[in-house]
Amino acid sequence: IKMNLKPVDLDVLRKEITADEGCKYEIYLDHLGLPTCGIGHLIKESDEEHGKPVGTKVSEERVKQLFDEDIKVTLEECQDLFTTDVSAWEGLPEEAQLVLANMMFNMGKPRLSKFVKLRKALEDFDYGEASTQMKDSKWYTQVTNRADRLVKRMKALEVTE
Repeated sequence: IKMNLKPVDLDVLRKEITADEGCKYEIYLDHLGLPTCGIGHLIKESDEEHGKPVGTKVSEERVKQLFDEDIKVTLEECQDLFTTDVSAWEGLPEEAQLVLANMMFNMGKPRLSKFVKLRKALEDFDYGEASTQMKDSKWYTQVTNRADRLVKRMKALEVTE
């Protein structure tokens, strides 16, 4: 088992999430009808954009600021969720970290934390089972194209480890 103790490549992660989320310099409604802006940033009450109408412009600088904050939170939440008594986030292959961070960004910690069998599979370094658990979810049916790519990437780790 390879230990990967270097942090995930942020440039790669940013590119992948931007490709999946898209980027809009205005407020729009996401697939669940929730106000969003930039690169998949769900607008919170504490955001200056809160309560502004759909179509309100958001500057490139603000989009970058929100994305940087969201990536930081995503990685902190991954570290928290995927570190247990028997395994650590840092011990996962970088490819697994990229896949899981993408899922975290997409779903958030409350939803991703319900993937108990996924977490168990990762503790066992069983990437085939992890990919099965990703596919066996409501998330998979909601974002099928994205999920399918991520499932294939997780499954591919089964061979390399």
